[in-house]
Amino acid sequence: MRWRLASIVLVTTLSLLAPAAFGQEKKAPEQPLKVKVGDVAPDFTLLAYDGSGVKPVSLHDFRGKKQVALAFFVFAFTGG
Repeated sequence: MRWRLASIVLVTTLSLLAPAAFGQEKKAPEQPLKVKVGDVAPDFTLLAYDGSGVKPVSLHDFRGKKQVALAFFVFAFTGG
């Protein structure tokens, strides 16, 4: 009976300590990009749906070919 209680305590203790022992590294927070009006936008890739399928579209695909205007709708499709 004692070994059963001891094993339950041991398993409980190990399960509580396991996350702290495995890979809980603290990473430095990423610095936000500071883009001002008129700056050249950094390159990025997004997924676009053209009615028949989803494909990746990158900003560098348009560089030197077309002018691109970027607009961000913070609350788009959120209901808020």
